[in-house]
Amino acid sequence: MKAIKIIAASVLAALSLTSFAQTSSADEQQRLEQSRAMSKALGSQLSATLMKAMQEQGPVHGIQVCNEQAPAIAAAVNAANQGDTKAVVSRTALRVRNTNNAPTAEQRAVLEYFQARMNQGETAPELMFSSSDGNQYYMKAIVMQPQCAACHGGSIKPEIAQAVQAKYPADQATGFAVGDLRGAFLVQWLDAKN
Repeated sequence: MKAIKIIAASVLAALSLTSFAQTSSADEQQRLEQSRAMSKALGSQLSATLMKAMQEQGPVHGIQVCNEQAPAIAAAVNAANQGDTKAVVSRTALRVRNTNNAPTAEQRAVLEYFQARMNQGETAPELMFSSSDGNQYYMKAIVMQPQCAACHGGSIKPEIAQAVQAKYPADQATGFAVGDLRGAFLVQWLDAKN
């Protein structure tokens, strides 16, 4: 574990990280607040939609909701939050269910950094940084919740595992315990001209 902390710290040092306590410019503060709002909106809307589907039709139907409605929910949050610059919210993880959500090397380093911080007792770290592509990013940890265990936990019912395999043949997102780092919300800031 010490090696992971050292590697994550080394990679993060190269990413031009901006600590929230040190965020000084008004633009950065505005981006931070909008990033938090977009992450919260995606999380709450997705959670509400998923919980409703699971309560009404069971966890197998919840997998279909994640597969079909999660991208539409993210697109709606993105459309509602555009201004002079473009911000795009999504999710990523060290172990993804949807391969389209796989992290870049820099995002992976942030996730490993989050894991190291959570191993030291922090509950849901967040970070804003500038990447090598010249864009600014915000990431906030997603912590495994009890209601997620049916599809992401260590003991998944066969019918749920079969439904996951049908929608996500390359799934890696099982075996989590409540309180584990499940992934992160990711907000990417692009100049409007991009």
